[in-house]
Amino acid sequence: MRFLNPKPGYDLTYDDVFMTPRRSSVTSRLDVDLTSTDGLGLPLPLVVANMTAISGRRMAETVARRGGVAIIPQDLPTGIVAQTIGKVKAAHTVFDTPVRVSPTTTVGEALSLLPKRAHGLVVVVDDGAPVGLLGPTEAAGLDRFVQVHEAMSTDLTIVDETATPAEVFELLSTRRHRVALAVQDGKLTGLMTVKGALRATLYTPALDADGRLRVGAAVGISKDVGRRASDLVDAGADVLVMDTAHGHQERMLEGLAVVRAMLDARGSTVPVVAGNVVTAEGTADLIEAGADVIKVGVGPGAMCTTRMQTGVGRPQFSSVLECAAEAREAGRAIWADGGVRHPRDVALALAGGAGAVMIGSWFAGTHESAGDLVTDHEGRRYKESFGMASARAVRARTQQQSPYERARASLFEEGISHSRMYLDPERPGVEDLIDFIVSGVRSSCTYAGARTLAEFSENAVVGVQSASGFNEGRPLHVSW
Repeated sequence: MRFLNPKPGYDLTYDDVFMTPRRSSVTSRLDVDLTSTDGLGLPLPLVVANMTAISGRRMAETVARRGGVAIIPQDLPTGIVAQTIGKVKAAHTVFDTPVRVSPTTTVGEALSLLPKRAHGLVVVVDDGAPVGLLGPTEAAGLDRFVQVHEAMSTDLTIVDETATPAEVFELLSTRRHRVALAVQDGKLTGLMTVKGALRATLYTPALDADGRLRVGAAVGISKDVGRRASDLVDAGADVLVMDTAHGHQERMLEGLAVVRAMLDARGSTVPVVAGNVVTAEGTADLIEAGADVIKVGVGPGAMCTTRMQTGVGRPQFSSVLECAAEAREAGRAIWADGGVRHPRDVALALAGGAGAVMIGSWFAGTHESAGDLVTDHEGRRYKESFGMASARAVRARTQQQSPYERARASLFEEGISHSRMYLDPERPGVEDLIDFIVSGVRSSCTYAGARTLAEFSENAVVGVQSASGFNEGRPLHVSW
């Protein structure tokens, strides 16, 4: 990447910069290969942040089917994380995971489960076999204590789980049905919508060597870091993320060395991501201690108050540029973590040299995030999100400590404990946001004349703009 004009002597955020088009022979967005350049080889360079309110089983399955990877948070007990990893690994790699209820489930209980998945339906299952569907249409006007077998639709499209997405699309289009139910030996194994069938032809799942969905897990830097990391590798984690707000500290370097030694002793190839840092020096030290990927970003996240409380941090685009250059010299890579609010931000991070981009709060307001769906007094739907250094997160993290120790820890927080992340009516599911992001990044690559992300980072030309220059590029949803 190069600057259009001389590089300024001050640090830059994503909003401060723009890319200029170059002569290009790339005629179609679909000609662009978005495989991550971080060494993980993800079909999409997208990582779901290890935040308790965001990253869980539903999120991990859905994102992995589209080529990214989610990181399960470190605040959960190791056994719970292992169970989550196991469920993700057992999920179908093409068909979505259905929400199942029995015929005697009440309509009220079934409706409470609808927000768990973006497709907005529950499948009624009897002895493992699908017998009906229930959604808002079927439940309209019914008493909430009516059992679903009295309300469900029994006009089903059932396919074998070996059916191709193209076959499912044609069948659903012909029958004008909402979903197809996949079965194996008569037992329900998955679900696919018309849009899901299209996506399955456009995206490549992120799979491990055994053909299962990939999922990562986070590890803190506590004294039992080696044991937890080892247990997570045993559970099937495809990547370990050693995560703390201040990644350039002795405890991180010591813990990283312990984890690296454990993996080397086992002959494991599971990559280790460590952070967060914002300087070349921090990047170099973490690489020397054994990190394969460096997580970059201090303070740009929507839930983070670190910069306002401490004055510590750095504008994210400059952090990415410097840390990516340092990592590249050492044959390693970075993840750009935080500050992403538009597809352009993802593109700029990749242009700046990031191997992949980590997204948190933007994904919080989706059906697949871990929080419960709530409706406000105006009828708008939202999920509650919170920072991982907030008082709320600290309480969860210190449950095993004495009341005195927990009370002391609660006095210090660097994050928002309660924030409403509203679902976008046009993009309420994480897949909708992935479509939005991927469309933008693919277009960015065509403007830069790049067919791969490596070429994109090499070809991109970036300029610096004023605040009014950034605002000029905003679309207007109403006239001025």
